[in-house]
Amino acid sequence: MEEYDVIIVGAGPAGTTAALYAARYGLKVAFFDTVDPISQLSLAPKVENYPGFEGTGFELLEKMKNQAIKFGAEYKFEKVLKLRKENGKFIVMTENDTYRAIALIIATGGKHRELGVEGEKEFLGRGVSYCATCDGHFFKGKKVLVVGGGNSAVEDAIYLKDLGCDVILVHRRDELRAEKALQNELFKRNIPIIWNSLVRKIEGSVRVERVVLLNRITNEETVLDVDGVFISVGIRPATDIVMDLGVERDSAGYIKVDKKQRTNVEGVFAAGDCCDNPLKQIVTACGDGAVAAASAYEFVKMMKG
Repeated sequence: MEEYDVIIVGAGPAGTTAALYAARYGLKVAFFDTVDPISQLSLAPKVENYPGFEGTGFELLEKMKNQAIKFGAEYKFEKVLKLRKENGKFIVMTENDTYRAIALIIATGGKHRELGVEGEKEFLGRGVSYCATCDGHFFKGKKVLVVGGGNSAVEDAIYLKDLGCDVILVHRRDELRAEKALQNELFKRNIPIIWNSLVRKIEGSVRVERVVLLNRITNEETVLDVDGVFISVGIRPATDIVMDLGVERDSAGYIKVDKKQRTNVEGVFAAGDCCDNPLKQIVTACGDGAVAAASAYEFVKMMKG
């Protein structure tokens, strides 16, 4: 069984930064691209709020990953299935192999939140999508509904409009939560917005054909003919993997950490969007990763004596 000083579960901005810093500390480190969930950064069509960089999220993440590898971190494209503690060390079981580590850094990010409405699961891949950059090209020239009011929803609406889709945005409130700069880009494109409304049902035969919307103020239902529904209503933390370790989470499933990114389990650290930190941005995830790596280094040094 191959043993490492530190194993990092996750290869988004938090995980890759942790890998870079841990490698530069001289630790033997491996970081695992867990495949599911895919890093939200890799899906971003345009990154404009990371200092010194403009481009796609995928391009930025590739630069981060390659820099970590350059300094000696081992990148593994394997889905992690189980984590456990055994004889004072951590066992990491993947779909391909089993590994051992002195310390763990959890950087698993989050998964797309679902609406939980009728037709959502039935039409997944047949008109329902959680990834505009992945599936948008299938809907060129077609009418699509984007659900949400935050940064990701507005980015998706802009991306799909620029791709050639006929886009409508629906939001459950009367104002958007997205950054003003993004809102300005949205308004420039004259994308219509349906306010104070929820998706109640997604309907169709073989593929999506229509949605039923419910106005929260009037309780009136409206039927809207669409070819696709892009759901962008936030992220839920992907933290079930830590349950067997006894790592504490809050009521929403986020891992509880202190200012050094330490969890309640000695030797387990966490970073990025899987944590209970107030701001979830690329730059803060990177900061979390750097702090977690520094804390893991101190722990490994202590354990090795």
